[in-house]
Amino acid sequence: MLERIRYAWGSSSLGDFIAAASDDGLVAFEFGEQGTAMLDTLQMRFPDAAIVDDRSGLSDIVGKLEHLVDHPDQDPGIVLDMRGSDYQKQVWTMLREVPAGETTNYGSLAAKLGTRDARDVTEAIGSNAIAILIPCHRVVKKDGSISGYRWGVRRKRILLQRERQTELFQEA
Repeated sequence: MLERIRYAWGSSSLGDFIAAASDDGLVAFEFGEQGTAMLDTLQMRFPDAAIVDDRSGLSDIVGKLEHLVDHPDQDPGIVLDMRGSDYQKQVWTMLREVPAGETTNYGSLAAKLGTRDARDVTEAIGSNAIAILIPCHRVVKKDGSISGYRWGVRRKRILLQRERQTELFQEA
């Protein structure tokens, strides 16, 4: 039976995005400048699936994602269907354990996985298709500086600032 991946467009303070879901949960939440390119990427990621526009069926999820962009420290309760290798899923699960307002680095993640080589971790992080909910924006260089981000360093910097501001506000 052909898998069905439903998608819808959203817009946020960090730009337009595409959200896509399987019957099991969210499979993609990606920012981009060109809708056609984002849809093509989704089709390439799921070549054996029927890709279906479902704006009305995904309106609740899109609304939660739009809110999440401005409040990346809040859990919107969206079920994820993480698609990747076992190793990638392990890395992504570790990222979900990094609290909002905090960061980790590539080397620390590699060490937790029992290796000193952070290249595989970096590759797993770079292949993440679910922005914010798998918080790869919380991974920085060992010296604390901001490194690359699949959806742009500007977005990463803003997400980290929003999380830190919320954390400071809660402490006051």
